[in-house]
Amino acid sequence: MSSAGLHDPFFRVVTAPAFSRHHIADLAAGRCAVLRVPELLSEATCAQLVDCLLTADFDSYGRERVHPAVMRFGVGVSDHRTEGGIADTYWPALDAARRAWRSLPLPFDPLEAARRALTSDWPGRSGIARHRGRELGPGVAREAPQGFLVHFDDAVREFPASRRDDPPVAQLAFNLYLAMPESGGETVVWRHRWHPADEAFRPVNSYGFTEECVQGAEELEIKPAVGEALLFDSRNYHAVRPGGSGRRITLGFSVGLTAHGELLAWG
Repeated sequence: MSSAGLHDPFFRVVTAPAFSRHHIADLAAGRCAVLRVPELLSEATCAQLVDCLLTADFDSYGRERVHPAVMRFGVGVSDHRTEGGIADTYWPALDAARRAWRSLPLPFDPLEAARRALTSDWPGRSGIARHRGRELGPGVAREAPQGFLVHFDDAVREFPASRRDDPPVAQLAFNLYLAMPESGGETVVWRHRWHPADEAFRPVNSYGFTEECVQGAEELEIKPAVGEALLFDSRNYHAVRPGGSGRRITLGFSVGLTAHGELLAWG
């Protein structure tokens, strides 16, 4: 509820046993704010994946831009942005990330399995987004013990010079929770999108904003369980609370809905 006590009936969490085309369409159209699918993976499978990821060489996002530090395994385009486009450094980094993922003793490809679960009921084409004919990365594993600042993700706004082969008309964020701390680690989503006045609340060179940026906006706070997946409109401001004891490890990627009805993912 906002500080004014007002409530948007469409700003709500929907819980479902699986990802359906209707729920994804509702999310893209703004008829709900967050879609939760509990037990997408079993706790035992999540524990097995975490054991494999413990052998991985996690790296941090650019520390000047992302503070507190967020660790990730894999590569995201956000660390390779230049003048509103994707820098040439992204492609060798992506090749190295693909080799690193293949080197892990994983029982299956968890990012591919997550995409299949997300798009199994979608009537249009699905897959990985492309940039000038080249396939982007499929996603990353993240660990953020101190959380994420308030921020938004919007490829159209963040990469205006990027000639994406299939530009999205709506953008969603997918997260699958492999490990969660006993306390903290909640995901918060606000009913607020970027406005030029928000830049007054952005620390110098930061990807995020201070929480004054969303003061008074209606918010939803979700504490996901291990094995659960969340899907939400990432153009809404969102954040992750710092965790207490225990690790918070997720698999995540962005999802774009194109004008042709395609669901395309990228890391």
